[in-house]
Amino acid sequence: MTPTLLGRWQTRLLLLATIGVIVSLPFAMGLIDQRPNLVYFWILGYVAIFGLIWDVVYDYLQKYRWDKDWPAAYQLVAGIWELGFILCGVTVFNFLPLPKIEIPLRVFLLHYSLVWLTVFLASQSLMRIIFPRWRFRGGQWL
Repeated sequence: MTPTLLGRWQTRLLLLATIGVIVSLPFAMGLIDQRPNLVYFWILGYVAIFGLIWDVVYDYLQKYRWDKDWPAAYQLVAGIWELGFILCGVTVFNFLPLPKIEIPLRVFLLHYSLVWLTVFLASQSLMRIIFPRWRFRGGQWL
């Protein structure tokens, strides 16, 4: 079944609050960049907040597809689009406030890519195992 907007939101928030936090912990503790910093949780928060807004757009666009579905290839494009938006907001245009610290671009890209990849894989596998009726409820797990 195609996820509903509420199902998209619930799934996004659940996966970012669990798997996203777990993946961000090594970055925040300084195991990756040798500089402990909570800025990675700020970025994770921005991904969650703006993702909720983007989900409204994705849900709207999805209704124009003949099968009303959003294939995995489109999710990849959406992930790249969201990366560009967050990257520009944090580094280029500075409209997303962060604690005053420079994050190397490679570390930012590594963090975002790992979070996105693990959340994507979990949505395609773990959610179907842990919540077997998740797909049939439009992506809602509550």
